[in-house]
Amino acid sequence: MPELPDLAVLAEAFDAVLTGRPVTQVRAPVPLVLRATPARAAEITGQVVTAVTRRGKHLVLHLERDDLWAAPMLTGRFALVPPALPRPAPSVALAFGPRLAAPRPPASWIAGAAWLPPQEGEIELRYLDPSRMGKLYTVSTGTTSGVPGIDGLGPDADDPSLTLAVWRARIRRHPGELKALLRNQAFVAGIGNAYSDEILWAAGLSPFRRRASLADEEVDALHGATRETLAAAIELLRARVPPAFEKQVRDRLRVHLRGGSPCPRCGARISQLGSREVTSYCRSCQR
Repeated sequence: MPELPDLAVLAEAFDAVLTGRPVTQVRAPVPLVLRATPARAAEITGQVVTAVTRRGKHLVLHLERDDLWAAPMLTGRFALVPPALPRPAPSVALAFGPRLAAPRPPASWIAGAAWLPPQEGEIELRYLDPSRMGKLYTVSTGTTSGVPGIDGLGPDADDPSLTLAVWRARIRRHPGELKALLRNQAFVAGIGNAYSDEILWAAGLSPFRRRASLADEEVDALHGATRETLAAAIELLRARVPPAFEKQVRDRLRVHLRGGSPCPRCGARISQLGSREVTSYCRSCQR
């Protein structure tokens, strides 16, 4: 499942590629993935991209009059390809023409990248989802009423305004086990199964600890581990992902899906529970 680090990199890259380009075609070969009538989808055509951002686990394509919210869920991925390329086959595809407006300066890690398409060329953004779990929603710019779950989101986990003081105040209002807490999008947005395991390992806390059992210093350690783990992941993915944006990089995670391997910190065997929703942690050094 794409989580905050994955989508942060995609938002930066797609913003650099797509801003200033008009939508020339919208295709939805897989039914029900694009949650819009054919007439509503057609209204997107001709609109120029003004920005690409991320909110929680959503990628947001901002147009002149509409916003397209993509919720990739478990198996959704995004590919940026030339329009004539037959593969990968999309669930939804948006084609874009040559850039009409001068782009903003890209993020520093993108400037001069070899994978950037020429400004005068065409490009296609494809949403791939073999399970059809994810959905794309079209809403008028500045509104979110047609996008499920958005209004209840907490602050993004990497939001600078989520200071230690704010974290302390928010965490007191959310009980339960720590892994479920980190994945609760009403507490903080953007963290899923993989990065909740990584954050808890970095903080030295068991995923099954109750929030009420945390000492003040453990609450603070969880905040620090959250910020540091996500920031490090974003830096890694910036170097590892482009131009194969549809590939999900998970091979550098320290404990998630590493059951039976030695813990990078203490050497004990990493435990792993579950099948679909896997929890990986070290019984020895996560208390």
